[in-house]
Amino acid sequence: QVRLAESGGGLVQAGGSLRLSCVVSGSRLSINFMDWYRQAPGQQRELVATITRGGATNYANSVKDRFTISRDDAKNTVYLQMDSLKPEDTAVYYCYAAFPTANYWGQGTQVTVSS
Repeated sequence: QVRLAESGGGLVQAGGSLRLSCVVSGSRLSINFMDWYRQAPGQQRELVATITRGGATNYANSVKDRFTISRDDAKNTVYLQMDSLKPEDTAVYYCYAAFPTANYWGQGTQVTVSS
């Protein structure tokens, strides 16, 4: 059974940094791409960053130049380095994995940025 386990969330002051991790287990299939999404209270889930199998990345305009998505294939892990955090970055962050035959979500990790 495929499982995505996020970690690294927490409370940080504005201007600070956090690094989120998402460990993928339970499948030997290659992942087509992985995303980080976030959802703030009362708002729709939004795409934050994407990394493809080939290593190409893409970011939402709101986080460009502040967030960096990366992956370590040996550890089956994708990361989201978040710098210069703002209160509006407060949300539950989810990782998402797209396999050839199915897609999976993690359970989410809370990020809270205080002003």
